[in-house]
Amino acid sequence: MGAPVLAATTLANTRTGRKIMIGALLLFALATGLVLTPLIAIPLAAVGAAASAPGGATTTIAPVASGAWGYPLAGAYSKGRGFGYNPVSGCSYCSTDHQGYDMAQGCGATIYAAGPGRVITAGNYQGYGNTVRIDHGNDTVTLYGHMLSDSLRVSVGDDVTAGAPLGAEGNTGRSFGCHLHFELRKSGTPAPPEPFMAALGLPLK
Repeated sequence: MGAPVLAATTLANTRTGRKIMIGALLLFALATGLVLTPLIAIPLAAVGAAASAPGGATTTIAPVASGAWGYPLAGAYSKGRGFGYNPVSGCSYCSTDHQGYDMAQGCGATIYAAGPGRVITAGNYQGYGNTVRIDHGNDTVTLYGHMLSDSLRVSVGDDVTAGAPLGAEGNTGRSFGCHLHFELRKSGTPAPPEPFMAALGLPLK
């Protein structure tokens, strides 16, 4: 075999070897991509779902329930004023006779119906700002005050159950920072929500 033929054969073998190596590398990269895609895509999808939660909240858990009733917030919350004489330092328009129970997770946290009933208010209401009221029958009404503007997810006449999203925690009306004003009315008169919820197995802080 002459030198030119030998050189050509060697060059051809070298090119074939490179093609095989490149092919093997491409197959390895493709296999690696197939294995890693779920590990990357699934967490990103979860983050996207959390980020797009109603009201801007990232909470994905449901409120704790006991029977047909549950908490109006899902997860931990901080307590503000309770029912009764509770003046607020630095707030001239805040009543000293507080007729509800204040709880907060932060602006935009989702607020849920505490029990089954029919929505009788969905919008601006007295000094409570953006508000939802639910008639639960038996002369019992719950009120959810100070929600973010344009965050309401129910309308007057809607039937709801415990855990139904109502809107998002805000600072509308006569409010001193983002929070939920949760109020209970019996026969039209404000009543302490703490013993009422405790009797349902849902003690407030």
